[in-house]
Amino acid sequence: MAKILIVCGGTGGHLTPGIAIADTLQNRGHLCTLVVSRKKVDSRLIRNYPDMNFVNAPGAPFSWNPIRLIQFLWAQCHSFIFALKLLTRIRPDLTLGFGGFLSAGIALPGCLKGIPFVLHEANRVVGRSNRILSRFADQVFLPVGIDLPRLKPGRVFHVGLPLRKEFFPIKKEEARARLNLESTRRLLVVFGGSQGASSLNNWAFENCPHLAEQEISVYCLTGLNNEFPKEVMHESSSHGPVHSRFVPFSDLMPAVLSAADVVISRAGAGSIAEIIRCGTPAILVPYPFARDDHQTANAKYLLSHEAAVLIEDSQLEKLFGMVADLFSSSHRLKHLGNNLKSLDHPEEASMLADKLEELFSAKFRDQPPARLQSKQV
Repeated sequence: MAKILIVCGGTGGHLTPGIAIADTLQNRGHLCTLVVSRKKVDSRLIRNYPDMNFVNAPGAPFSWNPIRLIQFLWAQCHSFIFALKLLTRIRPDLTLGFGGFLSAGIALPGCLKGIPFVLHEANRVVGRSNRILSRFADQVFLPVGIDLPRLKPGRVFHVGLPLRKEFFPIKKEEARARLNLESTRRLLVVFGGSQGASSLNNWAFENCPHLAEQEISVYCLTGLNNEFPKEVMHESSSHGPVHSRFVPFSDLMPAVLSAADVVISRAGAGSIAEIIRCGTPAILVPYPFARDDHQTANAKYLLSHEAAVLIEDSQLEKLFGMVADLFSSSHRLKHLGNNLKSLDHPEEASMLADKLEELFSAKFRDQPPARLQSKQV
């Protein structure tokens, strides 16, 4: 049995894979502690996992804005002290980081204490903090086809983003029943990740009347800090009123994506992994201000496999036409769905757990962690 510290807070794209791997490891008899942020999105999600041990850590995202830079540096000092105390108390055998502003504050003090460190990057452009942290990592998990030139091949293992065990596709009729939605109405789901996307929210609200004319209802996840009416109704051309909903947050994302005929989404790694798992035809709108433009790289990967449609945030005036075209072509919807399913690898959490256990075994034998051979799924 090993003790693992999993640093995974800040966004849903970091937290949900942390929960997924913690669940897999705990089922194998290991002890996991998950370090999360104090953000509202983290607090909301961890309520669903009372059997897991969560710790709230101080921290703030990096920014060149002078005020925010001071906040970041101050938070990092607090995080460093917090990490030293936490590491002394827990004495983990290994630290696993999923990136973001929390990972550096926990991983670097751990490295100073000689604790093996493993890093997971889910995006197809490795973020700045992860590029720096990778130099201290015993093992780096990267998406298929992505490498870091400064790392020796034996330190890299190629694997996707692990999803929680409860995240699996559901029959459309059952999914809509869980959400209390009409079973026969065409459905467009709009969401911008765990924190919402104002441009997508506004587009959905403004285009509800036009979509209703096409017999399309909307289910929009707005994010926790956005205020929209819970439900709006517009008359369709022939089949009565069309109801659309604006929901701040959902704990039923497998049902939401399974219920959809088409989804409009940002292109964060977590959102894409969930779309792939449910096989939902998607129009991806990368967040234009994402660092290193990693969301565009994520979206282009699906586009290269003919598994999604891509549009820039600055071209949303064309989005309605794209939605209408997709809904009018059942053949194209089926083609996109089939290609998404071909990209799904449900065994990713187990593969990650296997590699972590190899590191545990090396540590328990009082030997340096073995460098694992790179492998592609």
